[in-house]
Amino acid sequence: MAASDQASGQPLVSVIVPARNEEAALGSCLRSLMAQDGVSFELIVVNDNSTDQTRHIAESFSNVRVVDAGTLPPNWTGKNNAMTAGARAAKGKWLLFTDADTVHNPGSLARAVAEAEQHQTALLSYSPEQEVHGFWEKAVMPVIFAELASTYRPRDVCNPKSPVAAANGQYLLISREAYDAVGGHAAISNNLLEDVALARAVKASCRCLRFRYGADAVRTHMYRGFKQLREGWTKNLALLFVSPVRLALTRFAEFILIMSGAAVALSAISRPVLAVTAGILALVLWLIFLKRIRSAQFGWRANALALLGLPLFAYLLLRSRIAYWNGNVVWKGRAYDPAKKADAPYQVPLRMKELKDLSA
Repeated sequence: MAASDQASGQPLVSVIVPARNEEAALGSCLRSLMAQDGVSFELIVVNDNSTDQTRHIAESFSNVRVVDAGTLPPNWTGKNNAMTAGARAAKGKWLLFTDADTVHNPGSLARAVAEAEQHQTALLSYSPEQEVHGFWEKAVMPVIFAELASTYRPRDVCNPKSPVAAANGQYLLISREAYDAVGGHAAISNNLLEDVALARAVKASCRCLRFRYGADAVRTHMYRGFKQLREGWTKNLALLFVSPVRLALTRFAEFILIMSGAAVALSAISRPVLAVTAGILALVLWLIFLKRIRSAQFGWRANALALLGLPLFAYLLLRSRIAYWNGNVVWKGRAYDPAKKADAPYQVPLRMKELKDLSA
C-alpha cells in the first residue's frame, strides 16, 4: 500500500496496470502513479506473458505488486484475462484500471475518487490527453477522436435516461461493488472492446456512469509507430462505429470534395463563377470539418494535418471491418477470431432493452 500515511481515513484504491511487452512506457507510468498522494492505494502490475523487460521494470519499484496473468484461457482476450487477474488480487473499495502507456498528473487519483463519490457514480472514466508524434499520428488521431466524440457524447453517457454508454480503458475507475455485481471482466471475457462493454453492463444495471475529457488527470501516447497504430485501430474501429463501411465512404467523399473544390477554385482562374462556386463549397466543407475536429481536443499542429487523415481513417475503418469479416484480428502478438467469440452483441449503438439484456 502506498500513501496510507497521508490518507489513512480514505477508502483504499487498487490501481491495476495490465502490461504486455510495455518496457518502453511502463517506467514513466509507474513513477507517476507512485507519486500520487491524498489517497490510500495499492499498485498492481499484471505481467501478461511479456517477453521483454516489463516484469523487471515493474519489480524495480519497491511498492509495486507484480502478479502474472497466467495462461490465456480459451475464448478470452488477453487484456480481459490480465485485468481479471489484477482484480482478483486487489483489495480496494475502488479499482482503477489504467494502461501502461499512461502518465498521471499529481493528485489526480485522489481527485478522481472524490469526483466519483461527489457524483455518486459507479464508474468514472477519463479520455486522456493524447500525445501524438510524427505525421501519421498527427493526421489521423484527431479524425478518429472527433468521430468518437460525436458518437459517444459525454452528456449522453452521463445521462441515466440515455442508452449510450462508453468508457476509455486507459483510465477506468469503478467501485468494487459495481464491478462484482456485473461480473467484472470475466463476464465480457471474449470482448475485444472491453471498456465500452463494461460500461454498458454497468449502465444496464441501473448504476451511474461519468465520462469526460481528462487532460487534467492523465495523458497517453497510445501507439508508437504506424504499424502499431494500424494494428490497434484495426482491432477497435469496427466495434466502435455501427456502420464502418458507410462511415469510411462518407469521410473519403468529404476529403475528395474539399480537395477537388480547392483544386478547381485555384485552377479555374479564367472562369470566375466556377472558381468562386468551387472555392465556397470547399471552404464551407472545410469549416464544417474543422469544427468537428476541434471537438477532439488536439492542438493546432495536429488539426492542421487532420484533413490528410481522412483517407487514412477511411482505410483503417475498412481494414478493421475486413478483419472482422475474415475472423482474423491481431493485437499484441495474439490472433483472435471474433466470429467464434460472439463480439457482435457488444457493437454500437444499443437500445436500453438490449442493455438490460446484457446484464441479465
